[in-house]
Amino acid sequence: MIEQEMDFENRIVSPEYSYSDEETELSLRPKTLADYVGQDKAKENLSIYIKAALQRKESLDHVLLYGPPGLGKTTLSGIIAREMGVNLRVTSGPAIEKQGDLVAILTSLNEGDVLFIDEIHRLSRNVEEILYPAMEDFSLDIILGKGPSARSIRLDVPHFTLVGATTRSGQLTAPLRDRFGVLLRLELYTPEQLAQIVTRSAGILGIEIDNDGALEIASRSRGTPRIANRLLKRVRDIAQVEYDGVINEKTAQAALSRFEIDELGLDDFDRKMLTTIIRNYSGGPVGLDTLAAAMGEEAVTIEDVYEPYLMQIGFLTRTARGRCVTPLAYDHLGIPHQGCSAQQSIF
Repeated sequence: MIEQEMDFENRIVSPEYSYSDEETELSLRPKTLADYVGQDKAKENLSIYIKAALQRKESLDHVLLYGPPGLGKTTLSGIIAREMGVNLRVTSGPAIEKQGDLVAILTSLNEGDVLFIDEIHRLSRNVEEILYPAMEDFSLDIILGKGPSARSIRLDVPHFTLVGATTRSGQLTAPLRDRFGVLLRLELYTPEQLAQIVTRSAGILGIEIDNDGALEIASRSRGTPRIANRLLKRVRDIAQVEYDGVINEKTAQAALSRFEIDELGLDDFDRKMLTTIIRNYSGGPVGLDTLAAAMGEEAVTIEDVYEPYLMQIGFLTRTARGRCVTPLAYDHLGIPHQGCSAQQSIF
């Protein structure tokens, strides 16, 4: 179990945040909307909302940011606070265990501050109920005592903006979702947008890179800036030690091939998973638990970490009978088509 968790954390194409990203992400994050690359629709709408709130001298409506991990939800929360000229308070759903924890955070805010709650879908129901009056009326209903002697008091809190981030908007309860005035979905980036991010990051880190080298890294980054920046650092190491320190297309290709990341961003585990379904189960359908046992992984890890990208690029489908590999994956792996057998179901 420990080895599996270590492999997951060290997987270079994982969009999830890891501690190795901390120092680099902090220095590479854009500070203003003008510096923020991509997400044009969300950025344009957010810019209007911020300008309108500033003109009215009000706090911004509560904002829900949702979409796959690694696309810049935390970065956007910092930009919102900076553009509004207020302080940013950062926490996460799992970190707020008791109602008292949230009450302490809310009462310590200043007027107009931005409170960012990452993984907001993981708030417990009891804690979430404290948020309802705080978001709507900027007040807290506190119960003192227990039993017949219990009494309720109401505390006012400063006007604030709650920015919630989630990779699973469907798991938010309807009462919480309805209290957000601004809902913004972040989409996967195009290779051209990621190339801009890679070039910008290279400039900050003092890495010499040309346009072809940046595009090569971008095209293998699964549409995710976090992965692009992580690959940039690793390619830099190869370029520094074995080449002349300049990242061009040839250098990037050689380095990424060493990491076993192909031109679509698939790594060794992705290809192993696809070939296992093809070789062992005739391309599917195969049940999740059976696949997890064959791969030596946790079912939840396969479902939450490995499957989403393969489904996004059309290499894997989920059916009522199990997982199936598509003809696109056969072509990419160079394996003759077998198709998804409707007669075979393995659970």
